[in-house]
Amino acid sequence: MLNEIKKDAQMRMNKSIEALRQDLTKVRTGRASTALVEHLKVNYYGSDMPLSQVASVVVSDARSLTITPWEKPMVAAVEKAIISSDLGLTPNTAGTTIRINIPALTEERRKELSKHVHGEGENAKVAIRNIRRDANQQVKDLLKEKQITEDDERQAADEIQKLTDKSIKDVDEVVKAKEQELMAV
Repeated sequence: MLNEIKKDAQMRMNKSIEALRQDLTKVRTGRASTALVEHLKVNYYGSDMPLSQVASVVVSDARSLTITPWEKPMVAAVEKAIISSDLGLTPNTAGTTIRINIPALTEERRKELSKHVHGEGENAKVAIRNIRRDANQQVKDLLKEKQITEDDERQAADEIQKLTDKSIKDVDEVVKAKEQELMAV
């Protein structure tokens, strides 16, 4: 019973860290990456579709992306999705190919993005602490139902705290790595 609670908590904490990693791939670092635009939604004949399902996205060099829609009429819709996004990127269209040049980040923008990365990290830590709280509550409920002893409860709480500490350390490492990536000129 206690092992199931700990496994569940660890699995949920790992998912929180993975979600943080996914969110941080969308943060622009001055280098071209397909992850910058994959989350964009394009109006495809009345329904919103992810960009990756209506076009091929390729990194052509360190500072530019090339997007080729599968169908010619989709060029305008893809352009509109890029312009209306919060990325601050301007598409250049040549026939059916859309090029996006990614400008170097200014120092001010780097600091702004760094704050955003810290905020995402804090959100992940809050999620991990909530998982810890839930797991500890499940252990206390078992104690109330007299299914475990007080010693078992204390030991389980210590182990859950160790899982939490490890997960928060992992979040800090992910945030630090992203910050270093942002600050590299």
